[in-house]
Amino acid sequence: MEKAKKFAYKAYKFSNSWPGTIIIVLLVIFFVAQAFRIPSGSMKSSLLIGDHLFAKKFAYGISTPHLPFLEIALVPGTDGHIIDGDTPERGDIVIFRPPHNKKMHYVKRCVALPGDEIFMVNKELYLHPFEGDDYTKEFYKGYELINKDGKLWVKNPYRKEHIGIHNDKSVTQDSPVVLYEGGRYEPVDRRSEVYKQLRSGLFRVENGTFYEHNPLFAFPVKRIAENEYFMMGDNRDHSNDSRFWGTVPYGLIEGTPWFVYFSINDNYEIRWDRMGKTPSDLEQKEYIDRAIAEDIIKDQGIF
Repeated sequence: MEKAKKFAYKAYKFSNSWPGTIIIVLLVIFFVAQAFRIPSGSMKSSLLIGDHLFAKKFAYGISTPHLPFLEIALVPGTDGHIIDGDTPERGDIVIFRPPHNKKMHYVKRCVALPGDEIFMVNKELYLHPFEGDDYTKEFYKGYELINKDGKLWVKNPYRKEHIGIHNDKSVTQDSPVVLYEGGRYEPVDRRSEVYKQLRSGLFRVENGTFYEHNPLFAFPVKRIAENEYFMMGDNRDHSNDSRFWGTVPYGLIEGTPWFVYFSINDNYEIRWDRMGKTPSDLEQKEYIDRAIAEDIIKDQGIF
């Protein structure tokens, strides 16, 4: 008993020292929770630019810790996890390192699991779950099902439950896409001067690559490989995701958004109603409606 008291006292003293505080903070960041800010609109209207949130780092096992800011792995030789755990489910919002730039973090929705098959036509996503047709009939009641190649496919399998998922009507077949270094991309109007410069070779794309719009509108049937996950943004026509750079290995998945601890809009106004809310809370209609209204106001030039 006396030894336990002495140990507890020494631990208390150490935790109040500068080295102890730093170690405790790093352990929390590495294994429990880490702060992130949503920098782009790829997940609106579910998560908005200016949402600051804590990520639940232990949601899908224990990912390999990285030195903050430098993003140097502290446990080399792993596949990205030091302890495996649960895996993402369909519809989960996931925080991960994209395979084309492992020093960055992306936030997208998992739309297909290992063994699933997907394809897209006219911006409509179709899913054939790996569990087969009987599972599809049972668990996707009320969804539109189509028969293709002797399999049942679910049309838009997430839009009913996750109402923040949407398309941009202004992005049409005449809107090619430029893919920039670092994975950022933007639609470019064919009538614009930028498009003319691209075609004439006068405009230099940062990584030298010019992509047409096709992945936004359609892609052929893809079967998701073992231990891989297909990610897409809820803002479907303004999201750089697995349609462009492929699936995400389980080892690069680091967690899921826990709750928003701070949120501010482009006009530097605090969104008090979003603070303390989980992603599930923010997918309720009242929050989606407010997010859409904020976007309309911004487009009208009021911000």
